[in-house]
Amino acid sequence: MKNKGCLSAGTIGIALLVIVAIAFFWGKNGYNNFVAKEAIVDNKWSNVETVYQKRANLIPNLERTVKAYSKFEQETLTKVIEARSKATSINIDPTNMTEADLAKFQAAQGELSGALSRLMAVVESYPNLKADQQYINFQSEYIAIENSIRSETVYYNEAVRDYNTSIKQFPSNIIANFTNFKEKPSFKAAAGAEKAPDVFSE
Repeated sequence: MKNKGCLSAGTIGIALLVIVAIAFFWGKNGYNNFVAKEAIVDNKWSNVETVYQKRANLIPNLERTVKAYSKFEQETLTKVIEARSKATSINIDPTNMTEADLAKFQAAQGELSGALSRLMAVVESYPNLKADQQYINFQSEYIAIENSIRSETVYYNEAVRDYNTSIKQFPSNIIANFTNFKEKPSFKAAAGAEKAPDVFSE
């Protein structure tokens, strides 16, 4: 009887060790999976910031080109410069980004997009400016960057969706809750965002 008791206790001990080992490796793999997916989100966010910064970097050249035309509407250009300043002043830590942070960033970038669109609509009334080689170069770069912005925000949203799904699915959500992995915000589509910007005429 004693041998059977010892055997039973030993078996229970081994079973417990196996369960602990399985739980450890499951938890480790789940945690590492979250770390990898979060790193992808951070990388995609970095790409988003880069293309928005490239757009902001175009504006000083646009400003110099437009200012050469003394009769151009100064108020329209001023609004672009102010919107650029506001957009570039917003710094976001991707590791602690909230819905409110991203909404503020997106609103500022949207304001700059609107100001640029209005400026370029006004340029249509200035044939010489419209035909200026520097302005033509700006057009080309601007369109390419706007396309990149749309692509990078889509890639970011896809990475966020994958990450958010992984931390909310059972039983992975148990690990996420204990290790403080939190849901990431994604870009919300603005009205007409599915269309390319139609700010230039042929």
